[in-house]
Amino acid sequence: MTDGYTGADLVTDALESYGVDYVFGNPGTTELPIMDAIAESDLEYRLGLHEDIAVGMAGGYAQRRRYHAHHDDSITPVGVANLHIAPGLAHGLGNLYAAKVAGAPLVVTAGNHSTDFRHEEPILSGRLADMARQFCKWSAEVLDVATLPTMLRRAFRVAMTPPTGPVFLALPLDVTMAETNAEPERLGPIPNAGSGDPGQLERAADLLAEADEPVLVVGDGVARSGADAVAAAVDLAEKTGARVHGEILSSEANFPTAHEQWVSYLPTSEASTATLLDTDTICFAGVSTNTTLTRHDEALVDPDTTCIHVSDDAWQVGKNQPADAAVIGDPGLVFQDLADLVQGRLSEDAVAERLEAVAEVNEQVAATRAGFGEGDGDDGRISKAQLVDAMERVAGDAAIVDEGVTSKFVMLNRWEFEPEQYISNKGGGLGYGLPASVGAAVAEAQRDDPRDVVGFVGDGSYQYYPHSIYSAARYDLDLTVVISDNRNYRILKDNTLELMGGTEEDYEFVGMDFEPAVDLVKNAESHGARANRVETPDDLDDSLEDALAHDGPDVLDVLVHD
Repeated sequence: MTDGYTGADLVTDALESYGVDYVFGNPGTTELPIMDAIAESDLEYRLGLHEDIAVGMAGGYAQRRRYHAHHDDSITPVGVANLHIAPGLAHGLGNLYAAKVAGAPLVVTAGNHSTDFRHEEPILSGRLADMARQFCKWSAEVLDVATLPTMLRRAFRVAMTPPTGPVFLALPLDVTMAETNAEPERLGPIPNAGSGDPGQLERAADLLAEADEPVLVVGDGVARSGADAVAAAVDLAEKTGARVHGEILSSEANFPTAHEQWVSYLPTSEASTATLLDTDTICFAGVSTNTTLTRHDEALVDPDTTCIHVSDDAWQVGKNQPADAAVIGDPGLVFQDLADLVQGRLSEDAVAERLEAVAEVNEQVAATRAGFGEGDGDDGRISKAQLVDAMERVAGDAAIVDEGVTSKFVMLNRWEFEPEQYISNKGGGLGYGLPASVGAAVAEAQRDDPRDVVGFVGDGSYQYYPHSIYSAARYDLDLTVVISDNRNYRILKDNTLELMGGTEEDYEFVGMDFEPAVDLVKNAESHGARANRVETPDDLDDSLEDALAHDGPDVLDVLVHD
């Protein structure tokens, strides 16, 4: 090492050696040594105009790169964000939470005051590691430059080891400015979660074979394991004759919805979900959100129902329902073994009988599913169904990043997504989808044959971080953002009726309407994007085609009725 080599230089060298290409961030004084080291490295800095935008960009980037890494093991599927001390980290906690729920592999860092200065309580002070801890797999502070190589290696390994998720490291100024002769430690291979306990696999196979009407609930842990895991879920469903549903708040494409055994996504309402889960045996696979938005009065799953749990996350196994068989492992690998074990336990006649029952349930829910988003508005605006159908026609192969909120289930029930095509804000807090779309576009731009990226966001979501568009324009990203704009917080109105009862005429809905409305077209243009308002169904296809054909960021403000 040459004289003057510092902890900050070691950080950037470690990132490069671990396959990192981009650092997303918003700089501050305690981060200046890192910024200076980035300028002398091959890393590229991606500026967000708010720390939460930087974290959201890193999260969307990591989610797309995780898909890419399933096909190229040379890719490191980690997003890296660098934030500014206590207020900057506080700003980023919203999307750190979103990344945690999405299982996005992130390494988030923030500068901090020197360790020998904090007793004076300088401005911007805070207990950084404590602030981040509840939203991370691991949160720590590097207190000595000698420990920096090990702490960085550990951070990347923890973030990428299943179940994947965010990690936080605080980097004090005296650590990043200290001279060192250390080198980055080798990262080493990252293991998968394995194929599970053989005894529990046998137990699960027995229970599936003995069931009268088995149901397979596929969660986002399936898609995170890769397209092969989705294919293995199909194989298991076919060999067991199981009815298939997506978990509540599904946010990735975990099963092909055109398959004859697919019935529906589980809704967030208590009565509907309890009805769909009223069976004798359920296999929850890769599931983390099997509960409603607010307190439910009755059990979603009958206490006597036999439950099989499959997950790479031990915490999710038996969390809300007892586990009569518990398999901790990679869902795709578990499915492969389960399918082989079940095949020898079930006759073709038994599977055929189960498939007849699946067809009956499918027929019962088909009409409801087909009517999603049709709406009954008479104000001349576009229906959500018309918008989603047009998007599928024009951008059927695009990578979708969704925070449409009240339009989400319209999209999920009308668009037959392929594996690795769709991600959504699983955490529920607004403000992740738009910056995640920008990060996804950064990830796609790295591919030899990039997919179009479409961010699908509600107008309420868009207005959280409209300045995300600045980053897309600054770095000339090919991104199309479609705003499902009903000019109100529709989700809050729906939840008011769900929680408190009555009709819309009974409520004033305080703070839930945008009057006067923000001009989202001018707003997007002010941040450097092309933008257009779409007000009639006849203009939808042409507007979408023009936006997809244009290189660079486009924003379409589509007026939809409730």
